[in-house]
Amino acid sequence: MGRKLRMGMVGGGKDAFIGAIHRFAANMDGMIELVCGALSINPTIAQESGELLFLPKDRIYLTFDEMITKEAALPADQRMDFVTIVTPNFAHFAPAMMALENGFNVVIEKPITFTLDEAKQLKAKLQETGLILCLTHTYSGYPMVKQAKAMVADNVLGKIRKVWVEYPQGWLSKLSEREGNAQAAWRTDPKKSGKSGCMGDIGTHAAHLAEYITGSKITQLCADLNTMVEGRMLDDDGSVLLRFDNGAAGVLMASQVAAGEENALKIRVYGEKGGIEWAQMEPNTLLVKWLDQPTQILRAGGNYTDRLSTYATGNCRTPGGHPEGYLEAFANIYKNFATTLTAKMNGETPSKEALDFPTVEDGIRGMAFIDNVVASSQSDVKWTTYTI
Repeated sequence: MGRKLRMGMVGGGKDAFIGAIHRFAANMDGMIELVCGALSINPTIAQESGELLFLPKDRIYLTFDEMITKEAALPADQRMDFVTIVTPNFAHFAPAMMALENGFNVVIEKPITFTLDEAKQLKAKLQETGLILCLTHTYSGYPMVKQAKAMVADNVLGKIRKVWVEYPQGWLSKLSEREGNAQAAWRTDPKKSGKSGCMGDIGTHAAHLAEYITGSKITQLCADLNTMVEGRMLDDDGSVLLRFDNGAAGVLMASQVAAGEENALKIRVYGEKGGIEWAQMEPNTLLVKWLDQPTQILRAGGNYTDRLSTYATGNCRTPGGHPEGYLEAFANIYKNFATTLTAKMNGETPSKEALDFPTVEDGIRGMAFIDNVVASSQSDVKWTTYTI
């Protein structure tokens, strides 16, 4: 193709957190350039944000529908190739659907939509158009998460029996949504976040990580959701017992009132021969625990091609010992998406490593997780059969 992919952005203006993260990640490998944006629902912020990013004046848009309509009318060698959507949950579906209807590929924040039905509608539109949707479940972008997945797939640990995954945070230990915290305000508002707070926000990350690494799907669950901070409208804490389609049992815990915790996502997976342990706050390390020998420590590094899978080393940027973290993991999602989209535009078949990024199927399972967890927590029945 001989050029960078052209990206448009919906949301993510100067008053937002996640938009800058997406722009850093998209730019890291030099494959993508931001060419246009509808960066805020506030016209002043949208205009100022576009100017701060040095976007052309005629490609700073005030609404997503204006952006998509005008970009679609541009010549093929000028218009954006895909749109990244980084708005709150309730504002995901409309720009995503309109982008697909106008021939644009989509990158979207999780959870994918506001409801499960909306996620299914996006899948139907993708099947109709043949376009690509990438869901930014960031933690699947870490090299040692990919190494863990490869080891499970290669049966290194034997049949998987047990999964523990936890995501404690402490940032909502107070009623921050009423103290001027904009992130807290929309994430705890059911009209903007959806039917679940904590489980929708970070519980979906934990569930995705469990399914991604094990290659197995959750089939049943038993959930207990709590609202610990008085006056809050959505859950801020919860625990879920899990059953997987391979017979494994699991425990998932997510809390945003674990005072003092930062982003302590951690997963342990155990098979017949041993287990693995990975923690997001020490992401370059994967512990491999054996039944009949000492624990093994695997480290991320692009020079470890003799001991790590191609999925792991292909997503490392530096030799071992140089820390790679959240931004690099985010960038790996974009890199794999961009490599896949470029191959498709060139009429080529992308590699299996390039295809390793979350898609609409992961989005649907995330929305199903939210629905089933809420239903289980509200039910007196111990086990809720997973429905999609």
